[in-house]
Amino acid sequence: MSAMKSHNHRTILEGIPFFSCFTDEELTNVEQVIVEKHYKKNAVILMEDETKNYMYVVFSGKIKVVQVSPEGKEHILVIRKKGDFFGEMSLLDGKTQPATVVAMEDATIGLIAKNDFDRYLRNNDRVLQEIISLLCERLRESWMMLRILNLTDAEQRVRAVLTHVSSLYGVKDLRGTIIPMKLTHKEIADYASLARETVSRLLSSFCQSGEIEILENKNIVVKPSFVQNTLTSSH
Repeated sequence: MSAMKSHNHRTILEGIPFFSCFTDEELTNVEQVIVEKHYKKNAVILMEDETKNYMYVVFSGKIKVVQVSPEGKEHILVIRKKGDFFGEMSLLDGKTQPATVVAMEDATIGLIAKNDFDRYLRNNDRVLQEIISLLCERLRESWMMLRILNLTDAEQRVRAVLTHVSSLYGVKDLRGTIIPMKLTHKEIADYASLARETVSRLLSSFCQSGEIEILENKNIVVKPSFVQNTLTSSH
């Protein structure tokens, strides 16, 4: 693989916390070692035993980090979209992550090899402070997923998933909070560890009650009433 030359992804890199403290020269050095790869929808980006080799930056598209049960059922651990990144934890401790990364749509991913990660990031005190903050954020995400899976009621699980995703990626407007990505019923079901039919029924119910709205582009608008009802049902 050759180093990325064709596109300038400087803006995306600058939006990543531990690159935001870099000088222009340092960012240019990082850009020159990033390798760009393109993946088709549903393509496996990496398997568990490959997670300790690279850090990944999502330049376009959407990916999911999943675990697959012995029965073949997929459970989504987290979704990453344009501007997000993953794999940095494995580069820090050299251990693999028990998960597989799959493209949810056509995606362009930038790869930073472990040697380059160590050279430009691990030995930089400013970056280490940002990484500490990042690890705290990732831990909170894990706690939220455990909370969702510990809910026994299907409606509460779906409410928790939509609340979680909207808190991570939501864009507020006069209607409520828009989740700016296409989430299929199956993807929400995989996130909540529920049957797709159950999720479809619940989403239809939320639409009928006016708690959510599904736009023509399949983005979901979470209305204020959804948030209020979710808070009420959780008590």
